[in-house]
Amino acid sequence: MKLIRFGEPGKEKIGVQLDGKNYDVSAFGGDYNEEFFAESGLARLEEFVKANEGKLIEIPAGTRLGAPFTRPSKIVCIGLNYKDHAAETGAQIPVEPVIFMKASTALVGPNDNVVIPKNSVKTDWEVEFCIVIGKKASYVDEANALDYVAGYVLHNDVSEREFQIERGGTWDKGKGCDTFAPMGPFMATADEIPDVNNVRLWLKVNGETYQDGNTSNLIFNIPFVVSYVSQFMTLLPGDVISTGTPAGVGLGFNPPIYLKPGDVIELGADYLGEQRQEVVAYKPQ
Repeated sequence: MKLIRFGEPGKEKIGVQLDGKNYDVSAFGGDYNEEFFAESGLARLEEFVKANEGKLIEIPAGTRLGAPFTRPSKIVCIGLNYKDHAAETGAQIPVEPVIFMKASTALVGPNDNVVIPKNSVKTDWEVEFCIVIGKKASYVDEANALDYVAGYVLHNDVSEREFQIERGGTWDKGKGCDTFAPMGPFMATADEIPDVNNVRLWLKVNGETYQDGNTSNLIFNIPFVVSYVSQFMTLLPGDVISTGTPAGVGLGFNPPIYLKPGDVIELGADYLGEQRQEVVAYKPQ
């Protein structure tokens, strides 16, 4: 299945995508949250969809999509997880995964605006393949890691490089600004992807391709990452792990290229759909 959420920000309803069309399943009840994933929500939803085949109401074209799940307890990110990206930033290949956290308040829909933060001059893009956890995971073995995965989602890990690198040495400051985690357009359940270690992902800015990579080039693959993170923190149902970005980020160019108001970001991945964001300047509320 492909899970979606639609409607105004903060008032999203739940839906599913079937054969490329979006349908309202709000009659199922609840939301795509920790409780949903923990209590066999995917299996129950699948039964609901089958029982209502031909009866579901199609969502009008152009309806806003939100992130395909509610705000997770945490968004865990893996840094420098592609050799070509580490090389372009001048970093050494990590011996173990680099972990940082992204504020869950950064979560927005796949086509919502990306807001350049106040005082930012180095806002950058990063297309990433994300894991969505399906059940509580602590000290998980790599061999069993995929049993803990509910599905996968596309993520633009928007990053402010000055905040990240030059403002005290903690990456989180450059990663968690509002609108810095567009996710969606849908969450694909685990069975939708035949091989998570062979998924192409790409990103364009103003129509020009900057990133074109594949999860086959991950330094630390999907099962390893789930297992590794679970050694340091308990992963809860609905939590997200973003697995890193391939080469082609703005920071990697000489001179660097950074986002400015009016830019348009487009990104996508096999099996995970596409996103489109317009970049806008920060305005005080």
